[in-house]
Parts: sequence; structure tokens; C-alpha cells
Amino acid sequence: MKKKSKYKPRGVRMDNMSWILAGMKKVGTLPTAGVALKLKNHEALDSILTGQGTRDHVDVLIAAMNMAEALVRVRDELGVDWKTEIRAAQDALFTMGRRSIEKGRFAFTGPEMTAIKLMMDVHDVQLDNCTVKEMEQALFIVQEEIRMKKARTILEPA
Repeated sequence: MKKKSKYKPRGVRMDNMSWILAGMKKVGTLPTAGVALKLKNHEALDSILTGQGTRDHVDVLIAAMNMAEALVRVRDELGVDWKTEIRAAQDALFTMGRRSIEKGRFAFTGPEMTAIKLMMDVHDVQLDNCTVKEMEQALFIVQEEIRMKKARTILEPA
């Protein structure tokens, strides 16, 4: 019996120019992806602020904070002057996550709420000003941080 080959041909991109142009578009100008992403982030924040937040809502906020930090790493113009506020929002999310493990519900304190709201506004501006390619690079940075276990665990995996 002949051994099965491990070779798998790579996909061929038929229209290279449209692929390049798609990477240069701003995320905020995309009617479906940009708006849907912002709505998802704000819906998660509102659910937690009203006291009806679930673990899924917290995961959305964690992803938004991670993306905000990664977008700064990709391009300095996307908020290098907001690094301290990004870190403060991540710390607020971390303490809220630890407190939720003890109390069983997700709720921010006053200063944590202020930090998270400010960070969400910064993240919205980042999404308006970043390109699709920069967003993909930021996603890769976040995935590598998680894969290499450099990320701080906020909630234990279910």
C-alpha cells in the first residue's frame, strides 16, 4: 500500500488587486464589519453596566481591550499616547473579573467604569482610523500573545 502524500496545494488568489485594495480600506468605513463590531462592543459594555452581563459579554470586552493594545503596537498613530489609559482599563477589567469569581456577577466600580468607557471611546476611534491589514496584524499579535501564554488570564476557561 502506497503512503498518502502530505502535500496539499495552496489556494490561488484570482484577483490580486482587489485583495490588496481591500487591505487598504479603513475598518470604520466598512458598512457591515466596522459598524457590527462597534455595536457588539457597546452592547457588551451596556449589558455589564446595567447588571445583566454574562461571561460572553466580558469576553467581548476582553477582546476589545486586547485589540486596542495590539493596534497601538501595529501603528503608533493609533493611540500611543493612550497607553496608560489602555493599561488602566485592562487592570479594571482584571479586577472586575477576579471580583466576579467571588461574587458570581459582573459589575464595575465607579473608577473602573470610567476607565472602561474611556477605553471603549478610544477603541472606536482606533477602529475608524485603522485599515483592514492593520486589524489583521493586530489579531495576529493577540493570537501570538495568547499562544505563547504571555497574556494575563482574567477569567478561567470554562
